[in-house]
Amino acid sequence: MSKTLKLESSDSEVLCEGCSSKTSGLKVSDGCTSKTLMQSIVHELKLQMRIGLPLVVMNLLWFGKITTTSIFLGHQGKVNLAGGSLGFSFANVTGFAVLYGISAAMEPICGQAFGAKNFKLLHKTLLMVVLLLLLISIPISLLWLNVHKILISFGLKEEISFIAKRYLIYLLPDLPVLSFLCPLKAYLSSQGVTLPIMYTTAAATSLHIPINIFLSRAKGIQGVAMAVWVTDLIVVILLTGYVIVAEGLKENKWKEVGWLDQDSQDWLKLLKLSGPCCLTVCLEWWCYEILVLLAGRLPNPVESVSALIIVFNFEYLLYAVMLSLGTCVATRVSNELGANNPKGAYRAAYTTLAVGVVSGCVGGLVMVACRGVWGSLYAHHDLMIINSVKKLMLIMAVVEVVCYPMFVCGEIVRGTAKPSLGMYANLGGFYLLALPLGMSLAFRAKLGVEGFLIGFLVGAFVCLLTLLIFIARIDWEKEAGKAQILTCNTEEEESPQDRIS
Repeated sequence: MSKTLKLESSDSEVLCEGCSSKTSGLKVSDGCTSKTLMQSIVHELKLQMRIGLPLVVMNLLWFGKITTTSIFLGHQGKVNLAGGSLGFSFANVTGFAVLYGISAAMEPICGQAFGAKNFKLLHKTLLMVVLLLLLISIPISLLWLNVHKILISFGLKEEISFIAKRYLIYLLPDLPVLSFLCPLKAYLSSQGVTLPIMYTTAAATSLHIPINIFLSRAKGIQGVAMAVWVTDLIVVILLTGYVIVAEGLKENKWKEVGWLDQDSQDWLKLLKLSGPCCLTVCLEWWCYEILVLLAGRLPNPVESVSALIIVFNFEYLLYAVMLSLGTCVATRVSNELGANNPKGAYRAAYTTLAVGVVSGCVGGLVMVACRGVWGSLYAHHDLMIINSVKKLMLIMAVVEVVCYPMFVCGEIVRGTAKPSLGMYANLGGFYLLALPLGMSLAFRAKLGVEGFLIGFLVGAFVCLLTLLIFIARIDWEKEAGKAQILTCNTEEEESPQDRIS
């Protein structure tokens, strides 16, 4: 049964953390010292480090698994490497991005539910998302089974297209596996529980190479595909065991029923959030793939595509940190809003935004420092590709400075259960501006790949400005009130004036 909570008005008196002075709404009174503010910020940073650092390790291990898969594909010969890489790229765009995007809708719901101590909502959301992903996996599977027809229609050779199909057929079990893995990760991370995710990922990844060796020798390229979902399945088994044990050891409130206590309103809330979340993630992932495809139409396609992929491989390493920051701020903002603490959500958002700016600058400097070495790791004697990588990494370093705070901003609006704002910003910044501008600079101005990245930089900057405007206009008191409705802690959706007591 839901209970009615009294929400605080913007001019109500709230005790400032760490002292007995009072604040009006989100504004700190003169009595609250700068030392107290600094202590609260340091406390927030410690919380975020505890959540974020295991996620950084986990994401780096995940990208390491992808790199290992690419290496074993390379051992299968050039044709199998091309077909397998094409199949994995197709799976990434049409399958993995969709499943990850839909599961991202769990973060605002579960994060706010955890903050509001509504554990029933936590439980049933996990089960609902698993069921939804399993359902979505059916049309994705049909698409994968017909991938050869799609690739041939785009002009690819039949041999490579059928190899891509063969690879995807043996990768199909990864869809139901990820239908459990993505929700489990979101379920735990939304509660700030990230160490088990890191440990289980590390354990499974340590087995990924021997699994690949065994299966690739036994099945060839099919074995490389099988190794992907076998590794993911190990993580699912370990995480499921952890959740079962952890739930059993918690207090009685964690054992409340609610796993099957679902109604149409619960599904409606989930679907309203999952659509924009899915599109936001897909728009981000698709943009990179589109740039690679467009680079293949330049006058020197081999050098252009190779240089761009090499630069993106380095960017993926930095993306592991960016993704961890985003998950961290979405968790903290949603937790504080669910706990009806708008000041805490405000502090978490702007603290992480500052960290994002600093991290972007550090990431850009790291990319500049490594630009002379990174290209030679992939192309030992091809001076054209090495020099092209050096130029591209200079532009990409500036892109990183913008993308870090941009990504954090997108996760802040997702934490407030407004993922559609991030979707609109991505659509406008990247697809209505970055891609047309990049194509114009690359083909008409004849800047080549540099033109694509310059357009990408302009689009990312516009996207950042748009999201900053959205965040600056957030009424944190009002969002805390909406969080109480989302987590069913109010009896009905009243107007803001009616909710103030």
